[in-house]
Amino acid sequence: MGADGSPGATYSVARAILRPTLRLVSRRTWLGQENIPRSGGCVVVSNHLSHADPFPLADFLDDAGRHPRFLGKAELFDVRVLGSLLRDAGQIRVQRESEHAGSALAAAVDAVRRGECVVIYPEGTLTRDPRLWPMAGKTGAARVWWQTRCPVIPVAQWGPQELLAPYGRVPRVWRRPVLRVSAGEPLSLTDDEPPDYRQLTASIMRSLSKGVASLRGEEAPTSVVDPRASELPRTGNPRKNRPHSESGPEDVPPGDQGRS
Repeated sequence: MGADGSPGATYSVARAILRPTLRLVSRRTWLGQENIPRSGGCVVVSNHLSHADPFPLADFLDDAGRHPRFLGKAELFDVRVLGSLLRDAGQIRVQRESEHAGSALAAAVDAVRRGECVVIYPEGTLTRDPRLWPMAGKTGAARVWWQTRCPVIPVAQWGPQELLAPYGRVPRVWRRPVLRVSAGEPLSLTDDEPPDYRQLTASIMRSLSKGVASLRGEEAPTSVVDPRASELPRTGNPRKNRPHSESGPEDVPPGDQGRS
């Protein structure tokens, strides 16, 4: 990644390989790209359906003229070759459910202030909702917004789960599913003092659910899955019998005094 935030060689090579591959194995419907700011710092928030959905989302944003910087789980960065590629492409490492998660938010704030496009999955993991509706979100995106007052753009996705099932290992490329990605208008978030991060996050997630409902042609459910209020593991495959992490419960930077 260049010192000015421009894409590095790894990003350019990945783009040259992945974009035509994605078009070969899927079809696409892009909506609302005019809502993506063409310049300046911004945060894109999206629902998380499948380990495949960062690819159409990155393609959508690249097509809109932005080089996305994703907040990605630390486990990916620990893979020797993949981790080097992610760092060179300017992606941001997140140690989920730990006291170190705040460092990723600080890096995201710095990137936004430099005029970059940062992508955050507020759910923090693949949705646990059995019908794949967005879950309750974590407060990271709201915290970045509060510190930067940047545009926050909700981008809904539907279809990547048909290419790769949640926690699936083998892409179903023979289906050539339609990958639907739709950007809404920048959100109007209240700037009451002190900030109520949970209320801001609820507003973000309602916008994403509304976008997903439009793509699905259905009504969004009135109740929302919240892993914090269930026996489901916070991260990883919920089908595996794992206890909750004993680490920090939220993506809250140490010393942050705002309500969470």
